[in-house]
Amino acid sequence: MNYRPLGRTKLKVSEIGFGGWAIGGGWGPQNEADSLAALHRAIDLGVNFIDTAAGYGDGKSERLISRVLKERRESIIVATKTPPAPGLWPPSPYCTAEERYPEKHIRENVEQRLRSLGTDHLDILQLHTWSRAWNRDPQPLALLRALQKEGKIRFFGISTPEHDQNSVIEPMRQGWLDVVQVIFNIFEQEPAAELLPVALENNVGIIVRVVFDEGSLTGKWTKETRFPEDDFRRNYFAGDRLERALARAATIGQTVARSGYTLPQAALKFALAHKAVSTVIPGMRTPAQAEANCAVSDLPGMPEGLQKQLRAHYWRRSFWYDGK
Repeated sequence: MNYRPLGRTKLKVSEIGFGGWAIGGGWGPQNEADSLAALHRAIDLGVNFIDTAAGYGDGKSERLISRVLKERRESIIVATKTPPAPGLWPPSPYCTAEERYPEKHIRENVEQRLRSLGTDHLDILQLHTWSRAWNRDPQPLALLRALQKEGKIRFFGISTPEHDQNSVIEPMRQGWLDVVQVIFNIFEQEPAAELLPVALENNVGIIVRVVFDEGSLTGKWTKETRFPEDDFRRNYFAGDRLERALARAATIGQTVARSGYTLPQAALKFALAHKAVSTVIPGMRTPAQAEANCAVSDLPGMPEGLQKQLRAHYWRRSFWYDGK
């Protein structure tokens, strides 16, 4: 396992981290014994960075992580997230920071995170969404800085809103953020335009999520794949979105196979090839998935020529023009 600096935090994190959403629920049935075994196996293989959130099974993911860490001697860095107060998701342009991240809500939620993780301080706390409407007066970030001084949290940041990831660029430039969690993958490459360069300029640690595009870049599915009613991916791949994603993924798979990578290996290596990236956090539901993901760290870095080929697969799927 290789390790990288996490921005200005002085932490060194495994470049393959553990994404804790699926073990909390929301991705269909998940066996708890598998979740615990996956966590243990990932740590065995050198993972020292785990990402979770309040919303992953209403704290279930955090509680499972806490159980495992009590049995381990390794020093593990855990990043979790505080959601906004109830309201529109994503926040509308008219939501105020005072409404969605009031001090009472943040403080109470931080205490819940501490209890769920069984600790007296949080390594990293991320706000679980953001709006550029709050950039002029980012009071929630000022409160996180106060909590940092109080010793409740060591470092803090934002998990980007999917619809407007660039909303965090100004807070990075203003020096507010230690880390940013961002969607960056072969399909979603917009962060390479400005967000990732700004992170480098301001020494902000970058945590990459959705590196497999919620699964379409793993090569495991067909157009007949169906997701359970309670599975997040059922809505994510609604309509013809799954069929279109798989057709594009198949083309990518043919390209990377000639270079010796499997499709999921290439997906991980593509994200890790950007020098702003500190860690990538694929979900790991079983020990076998932990082994497959962690093994990618030991593979040679992606050649520049292949990176350039994969840049051509940037897909603005929400736009009217399909890019053909």
